[in-house]
Amino acid sequence: MRDVDGLASVGVVGAGQMGGGIAFACALAGYDVYLHDLSAARIAAGVCAVERDLGRKVRRGEISSQDAEAALVRVRPTEALTDIGRSNLVIEAVAEREDVKAEIFRTLSAALQPGAILASNTSSISITRLAAATRNPEQFIGLHFMNPVAKMKLVEVIRGVRTSQETFAIASGFVSSIGKTIIEAEDSPAFIVNRILITMINEAVYTLYEGVGSVAAIDSAMKLGANQPMGPLQLADFIGLDTVLATMNVLHSGLADSKYRPCPLLVRYAEAGWLGRKTGRGFYDYAGDAPVPTR
Repeated sequence: MRDVDGLASVGVVGAGQMGGGIAFACALAGYDVYLHDLSAARIAAGVCAVERDLGRKVRRGEISSQDAEAALVRVRPTEALTDIGRSNLVIEAVAEREDVKAEIFRTLSAALQPGAILASNTSSISITRLAAATRNPEQFIGLHFMNPVAKMKLVEVIRGVRTSQETFAIASGFVSSIGKTIIEAEDSPAFIVNRILITMINEAVYTLYEGVGSVAAIDSAMKLGANQPMGPLQLADFIGLDTVLATMNVLHSGLADSKYRPCPLLVRYAEAGWLGRKTGRGFYDYAGDAPVPTR
């Protein structure tokens, strides 16, 4: 069992793509992880994702099968949100909706042991505002992991107005202990990565919307012309168009600048439920063996 600055275990709320990835990184680094979601099925899917990522590491020769088995044992599913209160650090990784996050924080805040740190994996929402839903905003911080967590090395660490220096130091030490690189970002809408990245994706959607290029042309242009590993529309599908739209809405409302207005086509796709890979359709159709551009 890992113990850094008194952090013997980590609670993760949300067992989706991000939460499962965070649980994987923590367990692999030696932490006991309590993984929670709204249903046993969602939690089981999160544990399966951890097992899959560990298996990939074994196949690549990066870890032994014994290491993988030990890490998987450290992931402890729990359907009771209050069980998460046993952990010294709790990381929320649910949908990018401020009302949902705030309600979770109100419940968690009452269940945490004294001195426990509460963190949000939000990609865009104000840490200061989220902290206001807790009993101890001094012990609240933003830890924005990149997707996919198993592969990406960066974590943005964001302090709210009331985040204490002690909380920042412990959280930063934890991030380093799981092998990630820290970048400190100010508590500004979408922080650093997504202020740049999601705005670029939105511009790519405008380029499609205005008929400047097709899905395939836009993605090929950015892969071959800007050396990006994934085209912006393909990346939007990977992230989830609902998340892209939520981030653009935060930028638009928080910075009051028309350049952050979500593209109407992005809004329309989100309203249609075409959210990308997770729904089988977005800017690409994923029904067949290979993704097919939809425009």
